[in-house]
Amino acid sequence: MKVMKFGGTSVGKPERMHQVCELVTKDAEPKIVVLSALSGTTNTLVAISDYLAQGNKSNAKQKIDELEAHYRKFVLELVQTDAARQKANAVVTEHFEFLNIILKISFSEALNKDVLAQGELMSTKLFSAYLDEKNINHALLPALEFMSIDANEEPQLALISKKLQDQLQQHNNTALFITQGYICRNAKGEVDNLKRGGSDYTASLIAAAIQASVCEIWTDIDGMHNNDPRVVNKTIAIEQLSFDEAAELAYFGAKILHPTCIWPTQQTKVPVKLLNTMQPEAKGTVITEEAGSVGVKAVAAKDGITAIKIKSSRMLLAYGFLRKVFEVFEKYKTPIDMITTSEVAVSVTIDNNTELKNIIRELEPFGTVEVDEQQTIVSIVGNEIAETKEVLKKLFDAIEGIPVRMVSYGGSPHNISLLVGNDYKVKVLQQLNSDLFGL
Repeated sequence: MKVMKFGGTSVGKPERMHQVCELVTKDAEPKIVVLSALSGTTNTLVAISDYLAQGNKSNAKQKIDELEAHYRKFVLELVQTDAARQKANAVVTEHFEFLNIILKISFSEALNKDVLAQGELMSTKLFSAYLDEKNINHALLPALEFMSIDANEEPQLALISKKLQDQLQQHNNTALFITQGYICRNAKGEVDNLKRGGSDYTASLIAAAIQASVCEIWTDIDGMHNNDPRVVNKTIAIEQLSFDEAAELAYFGAKILHPTCIWPTQQTKVPVKLLNTMQPEAKGTVITEEAGSVGVKAVAAKDGITAIKIKSSRMLLAYGFLRKVFEVFEKYKTPIDMITTSEVAVSVTIDNNTELKNIIRELEPFGTVEVDEQQTIVSIVGNEIAETKEVLKKLFDAIEGIPVRMVSYGGSPHNISLLVGNDYKVKVLQQLNSDLFGL
C-alpha cells in the first residue's frame, strides 16, 4: 500500500481534482490519498477566525459568504449529474451552516481549531462525491478518528498506527482510501491541527504507520530543485536525496517539503517521492537512505532570522555559561538555528521573535546583547560536503564582497550555512547558482 498526498494547488480547481482522480486510479496498488484544503481556503478560514476573535462578525460573515459562493461554483464544474451535485452541495451546506452558526456563539481557541478544520473536511468529501459519480470504489477515512497529538503537540505514532489499522480492517474489500491532511485531535480530544504544512506531516505519519511502499508528495513543481526558482532564473530538479539532505533543505527554506515530513518516514525507511501533479511524467525527486552521490546538491534560504550576540569577556569561559544562555531560549520555547562562539562572545539565530523582548531581558545580566533582525540563513546542502575538496573555496569565491554575519560549518557533514542580511539574499542565491552549479 502506498500513500499519495495532494496539496491545495493540486485540488484547487475542479479540473485538477479530476486529474488527481486519474492519478490515484492509474494502478491497482492499494493506496491512502491525503488531501489538503482547496488552495486559498485555509487563508480565508484564518481571516474568518481573526475577525471573530476581534468581534467583527460583519466582516466574518462577508468572508463566509464569499467562500461559500466559491464552493458552489466549484461544485458546478466538479460533478455533472444531478445526484452528484445534490450530494456535493449537501456537503457545502453542512459546513457553511456550521460556519454561520459560530457567528452566534462565543469565540474561543477550541472553536478556532474547528473553523480551520473545515477546509480539509470539505475537500475530501467533495472528492469522494466525484469518485462516487465515477463509480470508483473507495472509503473515506476520517482523520479525526486516528490522527492524534499528545500534550506536547507531538504525534502519537504508535496510537495512530493502531487506530488506522482498525479503520482499514473495516474495509477489507477496498483498495482506495481518502483522508484529510493537517487535522487531528489533541490530548483533550478536541479538534486540532499539525500546523502549516501539516498535510505533508499527515502523509508521512500515515506512511510510517502502515509501512507504506512509498510516500508520494504531489505539488505544483517537479521535485526538489537545486535553488529557489522564484528568485533564480535557471534551476534543476534533484533526482535523489538522502533523508538527512532533504531534512536540512526542508528546515532551511525549501518550500516544497515541510521539515516535519522527513522524520516519520526516515525512522521507518519509507521512501518519499516529490512529484508534479501538472507534469506527472516528470521524474521528480526520490528521498531514501542513500544519497546517490557526493557533493553539493542544493541551496536553500530561510528568511525572517534574528541574530543575537552575547558578549562577555568576564563570563564566557566560565563553567556553565553556555548552559545558562541556552536555558533562556528553552524557557521561552524558542529554538536556535545557528550558533557560533569566540573567546569573548556567543552568537545564535532564531526564527521566532515572539519572546524576543523577554529573551533579551534575561540575557542582559550575562553581558552586552546585540540584536540584528531581518537576516537570512543561506544553506548549502549535499552529501559529505564538509569533507569534499574545493567546496569551501568555491563557496567563498562565490560570495566575495558579500558581508557575512555568521558561518556554521562542521556541525553537519551535509550542511554549510551562512547568515547574511535579507537584502543580500537574492544576490547570494544567484551567485551560488552560477559558481556552484554552473547555471
